[in-house]
Amino acid sequence: MKTLKGENIFLRALEPSDLDFLYHLENTESLWEVSNTTTPYSKYILQQYLDNSHRDIYEVKQLRLVICKNETEAVVGFIDLFDFEPKHSRVGIGIVIFSEEDKRKGFALEALKLTCNYAFKHLNVHQIFAGITEKNLGSIKLFEKANFERSGVKKDWIFSEGKYKSEYFYQLIANP
Repeated sequence: MKTLKGENIFLRALEPSDLDFLYHLENTESLWEVSNTTTPYSKYILQQYLDNSHRDIYEVKQLRLVICKNETEAVVGFIDLFDFEPKHSRVGIGIVIFSEEDKRKGFALEALKLTCNYAFKHLNVHQIFAGITEKNLGSIKLFEKANFERSGVKKDWIFSEGKYKSEYFYQLIANP
């Protein structure tokens, strides 16, 4: 698939071998704020998720892709499409690059562009949206660099670490 391969990375479906990486990622408390998680996941539950990850996005309304480096095939993160609404031609997007050593190397931007291209071309969406907390400057910069526009703010939307945080709403709308 040309739409899922870039210069430095490629995107692939989840594999059974991703269980340990997925387990580590889903149980990292610092990421729970953005994933709306409040409890840890067991390997058993994550194995069930992997076993069902082949199901069609039109059925389950979500798709998780693994971000891998081209030269080593090393996993650097995940990118998710979620809340897929074919009737309204829209889908949400979220991304995580897990290791500090893999951040700020262009992997996230390339994965974001590849996934948006995939969604516009193969899912026929009109728009892709993302929610980013107001102090997540790295994600704000990333999505703006990928031509997402801030179209609104959800005030006091996220309750985390004993306080409310506002969330910016970003959209990338397809060219007519």
